[in-house]
Amino acid sequence: MTATPSVALDGRPRAAEIRAEVALAAAESAAGGNRPRLAVVVATEDESTAWYVRSIARAAEKAGLACDLVTLPADSQPALIREELERLSADRSVHGVILQTPLPKGAVAAELAAALDPAKDVDGANPLSLGRLAAGLPAFAPATAEAVVQLLDFHDVPLSGRTVTVVGRSTVVGKPLAHLLLDRDATVTVAHSRTADLPAVTRQADIVVAAAGRIGLITAEHLRQGAVVVDVGTNPTPEGGLAGDVDASAATVAGAVSPVPGGVGPITTALLLRHTVLAARRAAEG
Repeated sequence: MTATPSVALDGRPRAAEIRAEVALAAAESAAGGNRPRLAVVVATEDESTAWYVRSIARAAEKAGLACDLVTLPADSQPALIREELERLSADRSVHGVILQTPLPKGAVAAELAAALDPAKDVDGANPLSLGRLAAGLPAFAPATAEAVVQLLDFHDVPLSGRTVTVVGRSTVVGKPLAHLLLDRDATVTVAHSRTADLPAVTRQADIVVAAAGRIGLITAEHLRQGAVVVDVGTNPTPEGGLAGDVDASAATVAGAVSPVPGGVGPITTALLLRHTVLAARRAAEG
């Protein structure tokens, strides 16, 4: 008997909806003399990062936002990066600031992100933003974590009462996503590299989110029949492409799988723009 191919959880239609909403809101804001402006601080020569940052800039300009790429030397000292973040946080013409990773050796993302004004922290990197998110208080969630929920909602995947295993415990995806899912009444397990018998844990889940940063980690063995799988992995390949954390074999068991690229990624970029427009609106309102 041949397995039924899984459904592809395409994120591009939802991303297009968000970008359209952002363009309207940005035009309205600009008409009032307050064009939303995003600044992305980059201190790496990593080519995949450069490609991603350029894609953010293109999406921002297309939606009517200004976007400044603040490029620092790849060997920058943490003090220089912090100084730049403080400068942008104090600049009233800038509404959103992103500290792009990877960072130079010796630079700790959480320590530097603490220099960001939470009102401009559109990717939820400041520990204060993460703490407010955990407490259920208003804050910008990390865009990738929020994008997972947006993707599931768009494809009418119910969350209330469902069991979800998030594989990965980063402050960028795993931990904030767990809080977002709990807020939606899901029962959440966070697994990681030291989880004993990972397949046994993930097979209990209705929904598996793979966010460990390991190519092909989640296979058919890890899934119950019909499970929904969201692949957050963006691992560079030797050929210059991207590969997810989910192996191709998963599609023979899963009911739905998000593609890489084309799943979570487009929504993530769109949400960064939405957060920036929202930050600009709040700044204008005082």
